[in-house]
Amino acid sequence: MANRLNQLLKQWQSSRNTQKWVLATIIETDGSSYRKPGAMMMINDLGQYYGLLSGGCLESDIMLQARRCWDSGRNRIVEYDMREEEDLAWKLGIGCGGMVRILLQPVDEHNQYLQLGELYSLLENNKSAEYGQVVHEKAPQNTLREASVDAVLEHEADVFKQLLKPAPHLAVFGGGVDARPVVAIAVQLGWQVTLVDPRTSYARSGHFDSGVNVVREAIESLEHSKWLQHIDMAIIMTHNIKLDAASLALVQHSSAKYVGMLGPVHRTDRVLDLIPVSRENLVKPLANPIGLRLGGELPESIALSMLSEAHAFIEQQDGQSISGILAR
Repeated sequence: MANRLNQLLKQWQSSRNTQKWVLATIIETDGSSYRKPGAMMMINDLGQYYGLLSGGCLESDIMLQARRCWDSGRNRIVEYDMREEEDLAWKLGIGCGGMVRILLQPVDEHNQYLQLGELYSLLENNKSAEYGQVVHEKAPQNTLREASVDAVLEHEADVFKQLLKPAPHLAVFGGGVDARPVVAIAVQLGWQVTLVDPRTSYARSGHFDSGVNVVREAIESLEHSKWLQHIDMAIIMTHNIKLDAASLALVQHSSAKYVGMLGPVHRTDRVLDLIPVSRENLVKPLANPIGLRLGGELPESIALSMLSEAHAFIEQQDGQSISGILAR
């Protein structure tokens, strides 16, 4: 299932003139909820929806509410409140125990498609955007402008604004068998993935998702590649000391915030000797050994461990147990 905004808009873009569409956005929550304000879902008149606003319990009713938007051509605001026993949410069996307010907006040429086409273009070109939605039950009136990633939004009365960023971009250096689950999980997360391996017998077509950007040039020649300045994370796993060294040297000139390398410390010391540089003098701090302590030795378990650490790092989280059960 595709839940990132750029994936939802990709589904919408291909049939925006042949089907009726509604954009559903969570604009307010109170207490426990499955998704937070800003979460979006696209709904069409074939009964299909892309994205989730709940764990699946609200979606059928949201689709019914969406039909009223198509009939009226106007926004609609719906509220589901598990704090009140008389609310519809109880009848739907929602178990989160909080309140969720959702803005439904018809998407068509009369309202310039809510500027979703322009928004999709910005995200696909690795640009951030400030997207504003007027919260009322009248004809939709949204705003859009390109924004920097550290933009500070000024909220106006009756306007829900959010800073929307491109999907995280992961570069994987090494296209061996154990890279397959790494790439597969990253694609499932909705991340952009660039796979780098100059060896002809690696990163073979059919082994990786067709949406993955595969780079086969010599690693030393990639310093001026545009994608290098759009990556958020890099995982180095070529299983070749010279290629690992070239990869590690390359990402020092990249936009990557997280850099991890597969392998034990003593092997990585040999990689660093080839650059040559010490760990302390690396421009990008190196996660090595890479990953969280999840256990398991299969390639899929190792992939999950590596991506979990990278995910926690870019989301600025600590990667600890939410319940604390692991500390007992």
